[in-house]
Amino acid sequence: MCPRCPGGDEAAMTAAGGTLQPRRPDPGWQLSGPPLPLALTVLAWLGTGTALAGLNKWIFAAHGFRYPLLLSSLHMLAAVALGYPLGWARGPPPSVRPRARIYLLSLTFCGSVALGNLGLSLVPLDAAQAVHATAPLATLLLSALLRGHRHHPLQYVAMGPVCAGAACSIAGGVHFHQPGGCVLLAATVLRALKSLQQSLLLQEDRLDAVSLLCLTALPSFWLLFGAAMALEVAPAWEGVLRYDGSLWGCILLSCLGSVLYNLASFCVLSLTSALTIHLLGNLTVVGNLLLSRLLFGSHLSGLSYLGIGLTLAGMFMYHQPQLVARRWAAWPGRGPPRRE
Repeated sequence: MCPRCPGGDEAAMTAAGGTLQPRRPDPGWQLSGPPLPLALTVLAWLGTGTALAGLNKWIFAAHGFRYPLLLSSLHMLAAVALGYPLGWARGPPPSVRPRARIYLLSLTFCGSVALGNLGLSLVPLDAAQAVHATAPLATLLLSALLRGHRHHPLQYVAMGPVCAGAACSIAGGVHFHQPGGCVLLAATVLRALKSLQQSLLLQEDRLDAVSLLCLTALPSFWLLFGAAMALEVAPAWEGVLRYDGSLWGCILLSCLGSVLYNLASFCVLSLTSALTIHLLGNLTVVGNLLLSRLLFGSHLSGLSYLGIGLTLAGMFMYHQPQLVARRWAAWPGRGPPRRE
């Protein structure tokens, strides 16, 4: 079970006494304890997320599996099969269960996962990553609209280079499929909303990662399985039985990876915030490109280097808006006019 972090959310600005003062810092970047648990959790989240995306794309592309909703429901069935024993072994369930929030999260979660897998079956993996790079902007806007968070103006500006930089880093050679891109864009907005809902349950309702997985997995399974039966499997039931054992082995690995990824995501959210987890996702794109260049000698285009620079600049601007504002004000010719 991952440790909890005290309340806090995206670095924002709140009005107090007529002036803007900084909110509490993002707990994902200024922890009261040692940073090792957070680093290990983030590494586990990044590793399982990368492996899961590649494995799901392999299932759709190499094996020709045409049932993304069914795959998503199997992910939730695996979460039920593994999550409940983990919950029972951990101890009694939480006495207070915000059922309305949990059911709403399950609905949002089902929509994001189903649309994400559907889009992944229609477009290449690099194009999907380029669309998902807009998740920080969607999260920032939704946190302002739905939860009333007031952010520093430079943090809004920072979303431009963060999102554009990650998209440019992987834009070379992308063949865009317009319907699939629209599906992925809708999935990205739902992912942002899902992260905000999860952060609320983990940090304000004090649920832990295993409890949240157990509470959301079963309703999510029934929603996704019912949709798969109605839209995918019922019209072509015999098609499911034609696939060989290697495909079902990949699906089993995908289900296990999904459980690990969801647990790691919940732990990262409990330690940081909804926006931080998406910013880390964009930073991962940069890290993967640089690692590929250093270890395997992969060629990076000028657009990729531009994207890397934009992403890093945007990350710095988001986390240090006051410093950027002070340096800009102190720039020659930018200060207040001197009196005679």
